[in-house]
Amino acid sequence: MKKGIHPDYHMIDVKMTDGTVFQIRSTWGKEGEQMALEIDPLAHPAWTGGTAKLMDTGGRVSKFKNKYAGLGF
Repeated sequence: MKKGIHPDYHMIDVKMTDGTVFQIRSTWGKEGEQMALEIDPLAHPAWTGGTAKLMDTGGRVSKFKNKYAGLGF
């Protein structure tokens, strides 16, 4: 392999929405950093059959509803 052209793979922690943490090799972040997922297979309606509610962590849904309140959204 050529030197200096390949990404650095290292171990990171991935925190699921239910709080469980697992380690995986990734090019994201730095060694030992933790990636916190907002949506994962445990919380996404596509995988849960629509029973789970999506969390509006950024307030985007509320902002949209306020902006277009008169249109029935």
